[in-house]
Amino acid sequence: MFLSQLKLADGTRAVAARDDGGAHLVPGALSTLDLAGAAIAAGRSLKAEIAVRGQGEAVDLAAALAGGRMLLPVDHPDPAHLHLTGTGLTHLGSASTRNAMHKKADPHDLTDSMKMFRMGLEGGKPGHGQIGVQPEWFWKGNGHGAVAPGASLTSPGFALDAGEEPEIAGIYLIAADGTPFRLGFALGNEFSDHVTERGNYLWLAHSKLRPASFGPEMLVGDLPDHVEGTSRVIREGAVIWDKPFLSGEANMSHSLANLEHHHFKYALFRQPGDVHVHFFGTATLSFADGVTVRPGDMFEIECPAFGLPLRNSLTQQPHEAAPVAVAAL
Repeated sequence: MFLSQLKLADGTRAVAARDDGGAHLVPGALSTLDLAGAAIAAGRSLKAEIAVRGQGEAVDLAAALAGGRMLLPVDHPDPAHLHLTGTGLTHLGSASTRNAMHKKADPHDLTDSMKMFRMGLEGGKPGHGQIGVQPEWFWKGNGHGAVAPGASLTSPGFALDAGEEPEIAGIYLIAADGTPFRLGFALGNEFSDHVTERGNYLWLAHSKLRPASFGPEMLVGDLPDHVEGTSRVIREGAVIWDKPFLSGEANMSHSLANLEHHHFKYALFRQPGDVHVHFFGTATLSFADGVTVRPGDMFEIECPAFGLPLRNSLTQQPHEAAPVAVAAL
């Protein structure tokens, strides 16, 4: 089952569920957040909550997406309570690009990136009930940086690059007692500045402070063990780069449970009512193949197992030479 949020023709919000029988509105649901909260309060799964409510009227999600009416599959009325985070060096093959960015003069001296990747290979999939090695972790921002499917990803004027990262994101809601509940998974574009990151690995934190998009639909259920999709860069209607990307635990050096533990082990991330969108990493970048994107390009991330494709165009803010002035109070 897939779950999504959209605006109807009259401008009102709605939630849609899609299965083999097509897409239908979920009666009484104006947001995924409210629907998930009701499921938790009733002690049932998200699928069961949707089933109890029955089917509303049919809806054409492809038309809504084409018309710019698809919203993020989950959002929060207070954007400061939606957290965008992620983990890196989690996928088999992901270390090669990162290692090339930060390689040292001595080829026998492993970079910190390669050391981290090896740690994941050796200890990222612990046995049941055990805790494995912690992954690389980063913070991208909050709901103010969450961009709806079909909308533009805007690169700041000071950025040196504006590259896509095709990933799977886990979506979570923290219950009143502090328990993290996974709502599902969505396609994600964990948009980053790879030139800034390449300059010095200590600038990784800076390079990740960019907007991100996810959706349009959220897969309700388990993450497939093997995920295979396609990432594309489209310029003036023509595909200038495309490449398959892999995800799922069969293609990862960490288990999903291990990545989730090392995020939610922090009490800060178990605050009731908060929403978390956590990107699980990738091994596929157009930047790694020498592609330089430019404003007006379209990013497309497609994987049938996750529903409709995720598309976002690129825009660039003008560069401002003057420093940001801080006023004394």
